[in-house]
Amino acid sequence: MTADTIAPPRPSPLLLRRLLALFYDLWPVLALCMLTAVPFTLLDVAASGGNTHHNIAPYSPLQWLLWLCCWAVAGVYATLSWKRGGQTLGMRPWRLHVRGVGGTTPSMGMLWKRYAIGTLSLLCGGLGFWWALVDRDRLTWHDRLSNTRLVRIPKE
Repeated sequence: MTADTIAPPRPSPLLLRRLLALFYDLWPVLALCMLTAVPFTLLDVAASGGNTHHNIAPYSPLQWLLWLCCWAVAGVYATLSWKRGGQTLGMRPWRLHVRGVGGTTPSMGMLWKRYAIGTLSLLCGGLGFWWALVDRDRLTWHDRLSNTRLVRIPKE
């Protein structure tokens, strides 16, 4: 075979849409995290004697609890959106829909597994998303390991 006959790997048609939907979902999740941070801020101000210029110390247990709560709130947003209509707000403009393998409605366990593995993928620099470029079925880590699929809804 010559270099002219070797076909380049075909890109995942959904990868760009996935990333754009994730960017769109950043904004409602950021708003939810801000609301989640309010009680932590009030607690910190009360603990510092009313000093509003005091910040939660980095790497304190309170800081880690805030991060965990924000992760959980984002997970509730994602999994409930997927369960209710198969889409988050960010997935709607890109006509993406989460389904179980074979087109079934995924269980909440499958959706939480999808969310957790997607988080791990992002923490690894998005490696699980980029995996779709080399996967034979163009699936991400969270697609494959949660037995869910992201499908594109055709135009009506």
